[in-house]
Amino acid sequence: MNYAEFLEAVGQRAGMPAAEAANVIRATLTTLAERISGGEARDLAAQLPEEFRGYLHKELDFGERLDLVEFLNEVRARTGMDDQRAAEGARAVLATLREAVSAEELKDLESELPKDIRQLLHPVRRVEA
Repeated sequence: MNYAEFLEAVGQRAGMPAAEAANVIRATLTTLAERISGGEARDLAAQLPEEFRGYLHKELDFGERLDLVEFLNEVRARTGMDDQRAAEGARAVLATLREAVSAEELKDLESELPKDIRQLLHPVRRVEA
């Protein structure tokens, strides 16, 4: 998946214009990098468009302990969006990330995330009545 496809997919999933989608991608990937190990961040970055790789760069090799609420609060703070918009954006980024990386890389990523954050990678589809 290239940069434009990733950006479009996030924008469509979250109902956001491109500039807002780019902002939430940056915030979500930066927050994700804080939560995972340095090795996993490098592996993940290698499978993403070059424009996003810098967001996954980290100096320390260990991941911070963040639960879902803390994770979403970090995304909200980095984007300046309200809680709901930041959460929708983070879900869109992680769902798109799931499609952009290999099954093996997704499994490695999931192994480093707590269950509550892992569920963002697998959003529940809304059923239309």
